[in-house]
Amino acid sequence: MKSKIIGILLLTFLACSFSGNTQENQNQFWKNVRYGGGLGLNFGNGFFGATIAPSAIYQFNNHIALGVGLNATFNNQKDVYKTTVLGGSIIGLYNIIPEIQLSGEFEQLNVSRRYDIRLNTADDNYWSPALFLGAGFRSGNIIFGVRYNVLHDSNKSIYLDPWAPFVRFFF
Repeated sequence: MKSKIIGILLLTFLACSFSGNTQENQNQFWKNVRYGGGLGLNFGNGFFGATIAPSAIYQFNNHIALGVGLNATFNNQKDVYKTTVLGGSIIGLYNIIPEIQLSGEFEQLNVSRRYDIRLNTADDNYWSPALFLGAGFRSGNIIFGVRYNVLHDSNKSIYLDPWAPFVRFFF
C-alpha cells in the first residue's frame, strides 16, 4: 500500500513537472515566432489585381530564421483573362550583421488562367516553381532588397523578370 502511494505521488510529481516544462517550452517557442507578409493592389485601364501573402518565421537566434508563407493572387484583365494563383513558400533568412540579410526562398504556385472565349485560346492550369536568392538592407522590422529567381521560365513563370525588388515586414 505504501509503495502504491509513493508511486502515485511520484507519477503526479513527474506529470506536473512535464506539464510545466511543456508549457514553458511552448511559451518560449511563440516568443521567437515573428509574423509578416504582404498585400498588393493593382488597377488601371480594365485591369485589377490583388494579392495577400501572410508569412511566419521562427527566429532561432540573431542570425538565423526559417519560416513559411502563403500566397493568394487574383488578376483580371477585362475581356482578356482571369488568373488565380494559390500556393506557398519556405523561406530561410540569415543576418550577416543586423543590417544585412541574405535570403533563400522556395515557392510553389498553382496558376489557373481562364481566357475570354472570344480569344480562342486554351485555358491554363499549371504549377510554377521559383527559387529566390536575395539580399536586403534591414532597418528594424523592415527589409528592403532584391532577389533573383534561379528557376525563372519566361514561358511559365508568373513573374516577368527573374530579378525582383522586395520589401518584407516582420513583427
